[in-house]
Amino acid sequence: MAVFGYARVSTDARELVGQIDALKAAGAGRIFQEKISGARADRPQLAKLMATIGQGDQVIVTRLDRLGRSTRELLYLLHQIGDRGATFRSLADSWADTTTAAGKLMITILAGLAEFERSLILSRTSEGRARAIQRGVKMGRKPKLSAYQRQEALARLAAGETTVDVARSYGVHHSTISRLRP
Repeated sequence: MAVFGYARVSTDARELVGQIDALKAAGAGRIFQEKISGARADRPQLAKLMATIGQGDQVIVTRLDRLGRSTRELLYLLHQIGDRGATFRSLADSWADTTTAAGKLMITILAGLAEFERSLILSRTSEGRARAIQRGVKMGRKPKLSAYQRQEALARLAAGETTVDVARSYGVHHSTISRLRP
C-alpha cells in the first residue's frame, strides 16, 4: 500500500510548500505537484497520479478544492480512484475520507445528489426542446444545401457525374452528397 499526495496551486505566484509539508506529515511517500489552474482539464501531474495508483493505495490532498473545482469533477475523480481499488482522504475535510464508513456514506450521498441534479437538468432541457419544436423552431445544424441544390445534385448524380465532382461544385464534402441518395 502506497500513500500518494497531490498538491496544486493555481498560479506561479503561489507556493506549494505548505501543502507538501502537510502531505508529508500525513504519510505521503510520493507527492504529485503542479502549478496550474484547477479549471483546466489537462493537468499532467493529476493524470500521472491517476495512472500510478492501484489496489490498496491511498490518495491524500490538503483540501478538496486542490483535487477538483466542481462537484461533478470531484465525484468523477473519486469514482476513478475507487475503481482502481484505492482510497481517498482530504486532510482539511475529515468527512471526505473513503477509508471510513462515514466518509464512504458522504461521498455516496453527494454522488446521488449530483446524479439527481443531472437528471433534473436533462428533464428541463428536453422539456424546453419540446416546447421549441412545438413553436416551429428547427433543431440541429442548418443544411449545407438548399432544397433546390439537393434536387439539382441528385439529378447530376443520376446523369452520371461523380459524387466528388458534384460536392466540389457546391463546396461541400463528398459525404454530404452521398447522403442525398435514397
